[in-house]
Amino acid sequence: MNIFALFETRVREALESLIRSGRLPEGLDLSRVLVEPPRDPSHGDLATNAALVLAKEAKQNPKALGEALAEELRGDPRVSEASVAGPGFINLRLVPEVFHEVIRAALKDGEAYGRAQMGGGPVNIEYVSANPTGPMHVGHGRGAVFGDALANLLAAAGRPVTREYYINDAGAQVDVLARSAFLRYREALGETIAIPEGLYPGDYLKPVGAALAQAHGRALLDKPEAEWLPLVRRFAIDAMMDTIREDLAAIGIRHDVFFSEATLQGENGGKVAELLEALRAKGLVYEGHLPPPKGQLPDDWEDREQTLFRSTQFGDDVDRALLKSDGSYTYFASDIAYHRDKWLRGANELIDVLGADHGGYVKRMQAAVKAVSDGEARLDVKLCQLVRLLRAGEPVKMSKRAGEFITLREVIDEVGRDAIRFMMLYRKNDATLDFDLAKVVEQSKDNPVFYVQYGHARRFSVLRQAREALPGEDFSREALRADADLSVLTDPGEIEMMRLVAQYPRVLESAAAAHEPHRIAFYLYETASSLHSFWNKGKDLPQLRIVNPTDRKSTRARLALVEALGGVLASGLAVLGVSAPDEMR
Repeated sequence: MNIFALFETRVREALESLIRSGRLPEGLDLSRVLVEPPRDPSHGDLATNAALVLAKEAKQNPKALGEALAEELRGDPRVSEASVAGPGFINLRLVPEVFHEVIRAALKDGEAYGRAQMGGGPVNIEYVSANPTGPMHVGHGRGAVFGDALANLLAAAGRPVTREYYINDAGAQVDVLARSAFLRYREALGETIAIPEGLYPGDYLKPVGAALAQAHGRALLDKPEAEWLPLVRRFAIDAMMDTIREDLAAIGIRHDVFFSEATLQGENGGKVAELLEALRAKGLVYEGHLPPPKGQLPDDWEDREQTLFRSTQFGDDVDRALLKSDGSYTYFASDIAYHRDKWLRGANELIDVLGADHGGYVKRMQAAVKAVSDGEARLDVKLCQLVRLLRAGEPVKMSKRAGEFITLREVIDEVGRDAIRFMMLYRKNDATLDFDLAKVVEQSKDNPVFYVQYGHARRFSVLRQAREALPGEDFSREALRADADLSVLTDPGEIEMMRLVAQYPRVLESAAAAHEPHRIAFYLYETASSLHSFWNKGKDLPQLRIVNPTDRKSTRARLALVEALGGVLASGLAVLGVSAPDEMR
């Protein structure tokens, strides 16, 4: 039950009534009308912008239009008060029975409460896509958690979702990996090695070298590089991807598709060649010159005729090269072919989750997706900012295993999956994140993941108390929904909790529409805080205790409310991929 959607429909019906009566002109665009929580809860339960957004089109004073609309809404038996505030906002106060109905709906639906069918076609979300040249670091972890939570969120909103990982297994970096692994192979056979600059020095390749030695003995030593390089490259990539998959599993992240970059360039150019032909057929490829980059020219800049994509035709700043000077394809050409492949597989919405250093990539790829799909598909690129790893406020030293960075697995092993997932989502993706290893395991209000999980555990704690205090009572969700008298819930803390339960469907839907899972984390903290605050009031005021053996009616009503609120905590935690414990130790 989404009261915001219900009253959005009700407001539009009231506007249509004004149109039929001639008080508003026909043809108004009602799609801009929204119903939201008021910024100040003391103003009411709901607020609508209808008068503000329609006044100019209707050629009416927004306040007068607001008064006319408020008068229409006052006739609704679910509305106890409708008032116009400021320049034309309409605030609505609802009768308590509306919120009682919300609580019963939440009890009926359980963790399915709030889930919606937003509509829209299949979504492809590509996330993580770390180069298979070493273990994942904490920055990869942020993109991994964000992408996975976004996939959960869109699925909860009713969208068909494909979770995809793009394996960068072509290009110079995997040749560097192969040569680095070959050195470790020689080391495993007893040689003393020195790792030259430009190769990967981390100890994580020692097991790969040992595995190569076990599989091939000394046979590779006698082969020229042209023979051992492709074999070692495939072996090392597979080993690194096994490690990456294990690390992803440890943090609860899965993918439906692992797409190999190498498969794009098959016989006769493969899918990249197909792309160029498709673009040429549309007149979107030409031979021309690019303007020099702004600022200081790079050393390798040359003004030459190139094969270019008409990227500016679709909103990019400049046209983009598709072929290098040696005739090989640019990374951009491969990227377009890959996104075209995703669209051809049936996705009409593509989401790429990338590091903050990919900001210059956004416009060109959005232009490319428009071009290859004839505008049928759209691309949203979500950039994840850096993670600063701290311990009690001090920067964490580098990893012994990886050399230049802390591995994600080291952090998982130290603080656990739940702390990482929640805290990675407790800040918007495009803001830098300070991740303090000491603070995320504190058992205090200042640690959001503990505070929210403790709120969920409190749901079961009060049920256990109730069963001890009132043995033989049926406190199942179904029984509470059937007979709890919710009219006794009149304390401001109880009303606040009912409002928060009512907001969950809207929070879920708006977070999904905006591709912003952090909104769920913020909502969960606020919701858990309301439960903890009410619990603490009961310590000082016995009449507000959730479990009161001498007052069966209030006990059952409050348990119904706590069960409904606990259900949205469990649902929201599931979206974030965080566990919802029954008790905390």
